[in-house]
Amino acid sequence: MPQKIPYWHVDAFSARPFGGNQAAVMVLDEWLPDDVLVAIGAENLFAETAFVVRDATGAADWELRWCTPTYEIALCGHATLASGHVLLTRDGEGQARQRVTFRTRKSGILEVVRAGDGYELALPAIATQLDTAAHQAEAIRLLGAEPLDIARSPLGYNIYLYDSEATIRALTPDIRGLERLGSDQFIVTAPGDKTDIVSRVFVPGGGVDEDSVTGSAHAVLTPYWAARLGRSSFTAHQASTRGGDLTLRLAKDEDGGRAWLGGPCVTVVEGAFYL
Repeated sequence: MPQKIPYWHVDAFSARPFGGNQAAVMVLDEWLPDDVLVAIGAENLFAETAFVVRDATGAADWELRWCTPTYEIALCGHATLASGHVLLTRDGEGQARQRVTFRTRKSGILEVVRAGDGYELALPAIATQLDTAAHQAEAIRLLGAEPLDIARSPLGYNIYLYDSEATIRALTPDIRGLERLGSDQFIVTAPGDKTDIVSRVFVPGGGVDEDSVTGSAHAVLTPYWAARLGRSSFTAHQASTRGGDLTLRLAKDEDGGRAWLGGPCVTVVEGAFYL
């Protein structure tokens, strides 16, 4: 008999279907082999599939891992928000709770809390350092426009600052060229027209040509823009085809701080995955 795994399709950072970023959430009794997790990610064909297993260590409520259609990743924001949404709404126990915590393999303890009609997600705030146009020359050529400022994290996040939302929306990057540069995130950003900041995110080396709403990118953008704006909280829009709006706030602590990302989720499909 095939194994029956509880399955949810959630649109994260959206209050309606067809917006925000799609994630699959699957609740497992125990971990499947790594190659099977990646194969499920490829079968679902979303930017990320989130897998959760009850945490037996007591460090958190659940263990959490994420897979793209091609490999397992170290951090995913929107699929974590989707997982929190599922676990806080799927049964009586979840509906009575205000928060859920996750132990991850490479990103520490993450948490999702209720916030009004949506949720807030705490991610590690990821710092960046200024980079040079010479070092980034090939990426800039492939993006198609010279940025005002460049910053990079050794974790594989690249920020390119532009002058306006119109410039961001008009970019037509060479996606296949960016794919050849590896699995880095290429984050383009500018001041927004209706929100404080706007961005687009390209991760073709990770199997996602342009991501819809990227939580991990906003864990980088939160400290970057907090420093530029001179304040710890602001609004953001990711200008993908589906689009998504977020609230962002930086909470500093002894570990460098946490980026709190806020937004709603909507369940689009609930059922079972047969393996």
